[in-house]
Amino acid sequence: METLTRDDEILKQARDWLGEGDGVALATVISTWGSSPRPVGSQLAINEHGAFVGSVSGGCVEGAVIDSAKQIIAGADPAILRFSVSDEQAMGVGLTCGGTLQVYVLAVPDAGFLSQLCNHLADRVPVCLLTHMASGQLSLLAGGDVSGTLEISNQTRQTIQVMLESGESAVLPGEAEAELFVHSFVPAPRLFIVGAGHIAQALAPIATIVGFEVFVIDPRTAFVTVERFPQAHLSPLWPDEFFSQTPPDANSALVSLVHDPKIDDPALTSALRSEMFYVGALGSRKTHAKRVSRFLENDFSDQDIARIHAPIGLNLGGRKPSEIAVSIIAEIVQVWNNRGAE
Repeated sequence: METLTRDDEILKQARDWLGEGDGVALATVISTWGSSPRPVGSQLAINEHGAFVGSVSGGCVEGAVIDSAKQIIAGADPAILRFSVSDEQAMGVGLTCGGTLQVYVLAVPDAGFLSQLCNHLADRVPVCLLTHMASGQLSLLAGGDVSGTLEISNQTRQTIQVMLESGESAVLPGEAEAELFVHSFVPAPRLFIVGAGHIAQALAPIATIVGFEVFVIDPRTAFVTVERFPQAHLSPLWPDEFFSQTPPDANSALVSLVHDPKIDDPALTSALRSEMFYVGALGSRKTHAKRVSRFLENDFSDQDIARIHAPIGLNLGGRKPSEIAVSIIAEIVQVWNNRGAE
């Protein structure tokens, strides 16, 4: 199974290559039709030596994109590459499943602009990268402010702000700015796993593959080791102490897997007092009924408690730790993709 690289990791690598003196191009999917394998906004960073990170098609057209990127790094103009099943070139590289996509390739002028973008992402600030595709001019919109060389009208700025709030990336329609590509970057979703048992060991790598930044929290220090969780951020703090230092946001999810109210309840309390998009807790219906009683006695409302997914996960019928982990991540992804829906 392919592990998809997160947006921030792709941009950091591009920035680092530039800092080392390499020429770098960014290839971005700007439109898709049919069964194209990667969504709009998917990126591939390429350096002048042909090294690359990211994906624009899951392997179908990367070779052709890298060849074009090398030419553009060497001085050719930015280009829109079009691939479809009727395109002889696309057939040659394997895009044969009915999909069509357009990929915009641009040589990145300097590391400063990418550093600014990476800093916004590191600070978990939603940001739009605005690209005038004919000229390659770039600007950023973050916090309502635009920085860069593009002149953006107030009306266009408002449209872009709405796109950013919904996480939408697209070529902006219009006459004067028809070739403006709006690429929205929202903070990478985070998954906080409380309890470092067997289910957590199965869940953490799956969540990483899906694209979550994973944190494992457990005050039982023997459980939170790099050997058991090589790709996760680890903390031996009690959950309430951890969340006081690392406040969750609306792009965060909590999974509590301990079965011990001394650990579960502080974690769930912190989650219910935040804007987390998903809160889940392991336990039977009987266990959850006792949990509900405790929380009602501590001034939480029925509406607050209804946010807790318990028993946790989609009902897939599995009992093994790995099967439970799959059911949990499936439910989290379902909620993530339906957030904001009426």
